[in-house]
Amino acid sequence: MDIMKKRVIILFSVIIMLLTIIFVANKQTAKNKEVLGEKLNQESIKTLKQENKKVENIEEGDNVKAKNIQYPNIPISNIKNEDVIESSVNIKNLKEDRKYYLVTKVVDGDTIDVLTETTTERVRLIGINTPEVVDPRKPVECFGREASAKAHELLENKKVYLAADETQDNRDKYKRLLRYAFREDGLFYNLEIIKQGYAYEYTYQIPYQYQTEFKAAQILARENKLGFWADDACAAKNSLNTSVSTTTISPPGSNCNIKGNINSKGEKIYHLPACEYYAKTVINLNQGEKYFCSESEAQAAGWRKAQNCQ
Repeated sequence: MDIMKKRVIILFSVIIMLLTIIFVANKQTAKNKEVLGEKLNQESIKTLKQENKKVENIEEGDNVKAKNIQYPNIPISNIKNEDVIESSVNIKNLKEDRKYYLVTKVVDGDTIDVLTETTTERVRLIGINTPEVVDPRKPVECFGREASAKAHELLENKKVYLAADETQDNRDKYKRLLRYAFREDGLFYNLEIIKQGYAYEYTYQIPYQYQTEFKAAQILARENKLGFWADDACAAKNSLNTSVSTTTISPPGSNCNIKGNINSKGEKIYHLPACEYYAKTVINLNQGEKYFCSESEAQAAGWRKAQNCQ
């Protein structure tokens, strides 16, 4: 019996010892976890602060760099409509796709035919006027054939981009498209033909987008005596056309020297001796053109003053 009691006491003692060991071990583990968790939190906070500091330094550095960037001073006048605009990070090419049309016929220096997707369109080029060569109502004007030949050289069988002008109508009264013509190589035909002295700057009622540039080009061509601005450019032609003297005559008197001209559009325009194109304007009586003795007389007859006449 004593032996049994001893065994029971020993068993209970062992159980109590085991429970005590388990309790102490669990408590120590919890404490270790708490300490470890605190350390981890501290490390995380420290790391987060370091990262935030890096971000602040980067942002501050970017701001300094932004202040120190030297942007080139590019005049706006040097930027062309066809230039590609690119952002500083080069995110996208914003160049507009352009459609080029084949010039199938050069009617004269200021009028062409182009082949579109579905049909052929006749185009009246904005801001220019060339001497007449195909108007059935008039003889070929001074330098008309030369101007036409130059237009053929620059445009025939070439592809052009046709640009509209929001200041002008889409079409004229003859249903021709009103456009500027740019070749694939970038040549701006409307401007080039004036620069070389084969066309006059022409403003029809409302100033157009490139009026200033065209007028400046004409002044340079005239000062450099290019094309029909050259001395005696039409002398040879005039000497060969004495037969037209019956229809092209001098003013009836010194006081009746206002020239009443009818252009290719049928517009009746009078030119004073001080007008820019007075010397190059030929009067053909058989075509209904005439001389006037005063502006009031010309206006009463239905003529208007030339727009390039100051």
